[in-house]
Amino acid sequence: MPYTPDKPKLAESTDELRARIPGWGVDLDPRDRPAVPRERFDPSLNGAHWEFPERQPEKWPREMSIEHKFLTPVFGTSCPPRGLSGMIRRYSYRTYSEGRAAHWLLLLAADRVDAVEGTLLSFLTRHPDNPLTETGVLSEFTHHGLSSRLRGKRVDRVHHLIDPVIVAAPWVLAGGVAYLAVRRVVRSRKG
Repeated sequence: MPYTPDKPKLAESTDELRARIPGWGVDLDPRDRPAVPRERFDPSLNGAHWEFPERQPEKWPREMSIEHKFLTPVFGTSCPPRGLSGMIRRYSYRTYSEGRAAHWLLLLAADRVDAVEGTLLSFLTRHPDNPLTETGVLSEFTHHGLSSRLRGKRVDRVHHLIDPVIVAAPWVLAGGVAYLAVRRVVRSRKG
């Protein structure tokens, strides 16, 4: 059973493993292993006073891999899935195994969708995101960004030419869409 304090049983004996795998067991002598005292199970040292840990209550249905029967006893609750990104995450966990690339690609897409959702939601607040001050673009001009790139003092020389595009492109695109929308409204009112 998973999540117990006991060490799992070995599938094969040490003699069988030593016979099958060359060099297996060379570190079995405790004198060759500096971490041996920490590997001994002592309940007074590790604080495990349970056979199976107490389960954390679920406040909403959590994402769970299809490989597992149940959730781990403890899980994060700081970022509950919400909106379209939450739907993508739930679909990924419900449909694909963690061993499939589709699972992880959907989770990456959900993160990107969540970032866009956060930006759009910020426009509904009194203090929307400010791309100039919050993305570090101004530091390129005030803290020797360009000169350090030209002199080769930056570690990220391989991709530094595309950084401004990655940071600025979504905002330029959003500004262009907003401009076109306003222009269309103005022309429709005139005509």
